[in-house]
Amino acid sequence: MLPFRGQERCSIDKNGRVKLSPKTLGDFRDECDCDVVLHCLPEGALAVYPEDVYERMRGGEPKSAERAGESLVFRRNLRRFGALSSPEKVSPQGRITIPGGYRRMLELDPGEEIVVVGVEIGVEIWNARRWEEELSNINAHVVEKGEREMAADLLAGATEEARG
Repeated sequence: MLPFRGQERCSIDKNGRVKLSPKTLGDFRDECDCDVVLHCLPEGALAVYPEDVYERMRGGEPKSAERAGESLVFRRNLRRFGALSSPEKVSPQGRITIPGGYRRMLELDPGEEIVVVGVEIGVEIWNARRWEEELSNINAHVVEKGEREMAADLLAGATEEARG
């Protein structure tokens, strides 16, 4: 069974902590013994990955020093991951403390509703308004992609008919 599914609404306490549901907490205990990495995503959410998932995701880039010396894009990617990632431990009570800078950047304000979203390899913590916008974008993208695929199929069928 894949861990980290579903979504739940909750809030951040005045100390910047999110209390995870028992199911999500169990997923983290099963996957990583509660050692996680927080990473600010460019789309406006906080990813919470088991430490080993984060390490695999980052990968050991071959010749990274040489690439950093040659590529502005590579250096920016290193900066983004370095500056916007932080190790964390899920507390025995099932809470994650989100650093103040991350909270401000991602609009994760104490007392405000947030959404914890399972993404199979971890969870993402979203400001509720931003999550609704992201979900709308996801749905629009799926519909648009389906329409393009259907149009391509119809065009291929018409081309075959014209040949045959």
